[in-house]
Amino acid sequence: MQSPNPIIIFHLPGKSVLAADSPLLFMGLDVARFWQVSRQIIEEDEIHWITLGVIFTAALLMRFVPGERRRIRAAIGLFAFSLFLLALACVFQAAGKPGVFGAIRWAGRLIGGMAVINLASVLLFDVFLKLAHFSVPRILRDLLTAFAYIGLGLALLRQSGGSISDIITTSAVLTAVIGFSLQDSLGNIMGGLALQMERTINIGDWVKIDQNVGRVKEIRWRHTAIETRNWDTLIIPNSVLMKSQVVILGRREGLPSSHRQWVFFNVDFRYSPTDVIARVNEALQSAPIERVAAEPKIHCILYDFKDSYCQYAVRYWLTDLAVDDPTDSLVRTRIYFALKRASIPLSIPASSIFLTEESEERKELKRGREIDHRLEALKRVDLFHSMTEEELRDLAGRLLYAPFAAGEVMTRQGAEAHWLYIIIRGKAEVQVSVDGNLQKSVAILGAGQFFGEMSLMTGERRAATVVALEDVECYRLDKEAFQHILRQRPEMAEDISRVLAHRRVELDAVREGLDIEAKRIRMSAAQRDILNRIRNFFGLG
Repeated sequence: MQSPNPIIIFHLPGKSVLAADSPLLFMGLDVARFWQVSRQIIEEDEIHWITLGVIFTAALLMRFVPGERRRIRAAIGLFAFSLFLLALACVFQAAGKPGVFGAIRWAGRLIGGMAVINLASVLLFDVFLKLAHFSVPRILRDLLTAFAYIGLGLALLRQSGGSISDIITTSAVLTAVIGFSLQDSLGNIMGGLALQMERTINIGDWVKIDQNVGRVKEIRWRHTAIETRNWDTLIIPNSVLMKSQVVILGRREGLPSSHRQWVFFNVDFRYSPTDVIARVNEALQSAPIERVAAEPKIHCILYDFKDSYCQYAVRYWLTDLAVDDPTDSLVRTRIYFALKRASIPLSIPASSIFLTEESEERKELKRGREIDHRLEALKRVDLFHSMTEEELRDLAGRLLYAPFAAGEVMTRQGAEAHWLYIIIRGKAEVQVSVDGNLQKSVAILGAGQFFGEMSLMTGERRAATVVALEDVECYRLDKEAFQHILRQRPEMAEDISRVLAHRRVELDAVREGLDIEAKRIRMSAAQRDILNRIRNFFGLG
């Protein structure tokens, strides 16, 4: 006679469960008992509601807080692992091993709680506090999360019947031992916490530590990461950072972030410092330079006297500290072209010796080639078509070489400048001020074109602003140079006035739609007016 199936009673916390009369076995596991234990744990811990809450919260955070997706995915992974541990605990309980069941269940609840704390941390710090425009340092956030982990662990330990006082007593001794052995690490942690709480150094600040300059990328528990301009990353322990002298670049209370830069250059003693400074300041301040602050103004000073030259320095305030060398290069370019226009060479060290056999024949050959280039440029200017070859050659010898860097203002609307520019290389843009403020582009000038003829011939103020679009090379013809030739042949003024009047009337005809008769009448009046102004300006009587 077959014996009846035994009735097995097993215990869960606070309850006794009666197994089925004939258990369904799967690989040695009582499946009915497993499901019964699982339902009981789900009901006690409300796992179904917690799971729904985790899924819903994680989905919202993944959508609206993309910057924390890695942290959210980690929380989801922890929660999934906690569910696996709880299921494993049910397996051991169904197999009649309550001791293992209790330990695994406690671990599963702890890991699941940590996952919930992580999601709650993202929800609190990255959603609610950001909506309230309140920022919490990352290290403080991590510290609060760690305290929440500890609190959760103690709560679960107490719930399972453990003695918290025994743990605290034992941990006091362990804390002393661990604290002594990890004092450097604790110093780093406390240093990082102090940096974050005091906000002495903020993420994004540019700092100088010893000879290293870089931008603060992040402040972690153990270290601070600093990214240099060379694309290197410095890892500095927080304890070292707290003991070091740190220079925060470009920070001044109540003012925009900017850092003063120095650019040095040398000029021979033969040239007046007043003249050098004036020419360089004019070039630097005539038009904005990218990444250079408008206030305080960029300026040049006489910095020092050396053995055979004066050392000058240009000081400017850099607004983008990540781009220092390229901005220095732009400033040096302005300095170079300003000195070139003023015929002021950069100094040559006294120790340098250059030997060149410079015969009179060689000098004349070089000068002849240069005069030929200038003659070619002058012949393109219709103002001078009435001049003889000899007069043009005389005028060519009086031209001044005037280069401009890209972005420089070559002449400004409304300025008094009694000279004409002939472009020999590069492009420049003609701009007219509209309503006294807005600059409107009206023309692009290139090689062979000229501007400033009315200012040269009549003293009229500049009618437009001209800006170099790229590096531009020009010849400049001053009033004094042209006056020498005009006084020798005053009748040339009539030919020049006719050309200028024709240019003006043609522009008026396009703007106003003048017919032939109206153009003829206006041409006659314009020529008389311009001729009188030329004679008065040059004192021809």
